[in-house]
Amino acid sequence: MAELQLGMAAPRPAAGLTSEWRLVDGLRTHTRHAAGPTTEAPPVVLVHGLAVSHRYLTPLAVALATTHQVYVPDLPGFGLTQRPRGAYDVRQHAEHLAAWLAAYRLPPVCLLGHSFGAEVAATLAANHPGSVRALVLAGPTSDPAARSRRAQFGRWLVDSLREAPLQAPILARDVWNARPWRVLATLSHSVRNAIEADLVRITAPTLVLTGERDPIAPPRWRDQVTRLVPDANLVVVPGAPHNAATTNPTAVADAIRRLLAPHSALTDR
Repeated sequence: MAELQLGMAAPRPAAGLTSEWRLVDGLRTHTRHAAGPTTEAPPVVLVHGLAVSHRYLTPLAVALATTHQVYVPDLPGFGLTQRPRGAYDVRQHAEHLAAWLAAYRLPPVCLLGHSFGAEVAATLAANHPGSVRALVLAGPTSDPAARSRRAQFGRWLVDSLREAPLQAPILARDVWNARPWRVLATLSHSVRNAIEADLVRITAPTLVLTGERDPIAPPRWRDQVTRLVPDANLVVVPGAPHNAATTNPTAVADAIRRLLAPHSALTDR
C-alpha cells in the first residue's frame, strides 16, 4: 500500500457526523465519522452500495453512534471521494478500503457492506482477515439467478416501487456525483464478480441481513449466502425492501450490536 497522509478540510457537521478527507493510495478520500463513546467496542465501518454514497447510510450511522465509533467512507469515484480515471472493480475497491483502514490505524473493525458494498466487504474480509472482527453482508449482490446488467436493473426497478420516495433525491445527487457511465461500468464489474469464491474464505463471524421484501437479494439467494460463509447467521428485517439500512436503521443497528455482544446468540429466521 502506498504511503497514506492526512489531508483534512474543514469538518462539516451533519446529524452529529463530521466530514474528513485523507489521501489514500493517491486519491483524496472522503469519510463521514461519528466519534461515538469512549469504550472498547470495535469501530463500525459502513460501505455503501452501487451509485450511492455515505449519504443514505447516515441514518444507520447515527443509530450506531450511541455505542460505537462509526466511519462511512465514500468509495473511489463516489460521493465526495476523488474520481479516478476509470471505474474500479470489486478487488480494487477492496484494496483501497484496506489502505483506508491502514490510514486510520483502526483495530479490527465490524465491517458492514450494503449491496455492491457487500461484495467489496466480502473480498476485503477474505483477503485481509486480520482487519475484520465481524462482518455484515446487507442485501448482498449479485444473485447468480440474475447476474446480468439487465436482470439487476429489472430487480432494481421492482425495489424502487417498495422504497421510501424520499430516497430518490439522494440517489439522483449521488448518480450525478459519480457520473452515469461510472455507475454502469461498476454494475458490469459487479455482475462479473463471483462473490461465492470470497464467501467461502471468510473467517470472521458474519451476519447476513436482508429486508423481507428485498427483490435484489431474494430468499433463495440470502439463504445460499448464509450457507456459504463458514460462520454466518441470517437476520431478515420484517417488511423492509433492499435499503433496510436506510429505512430501518434502529433494527439494523440492534442486529449489529447483537453480533458484537460477547456470547450473543442470533436467532435465524
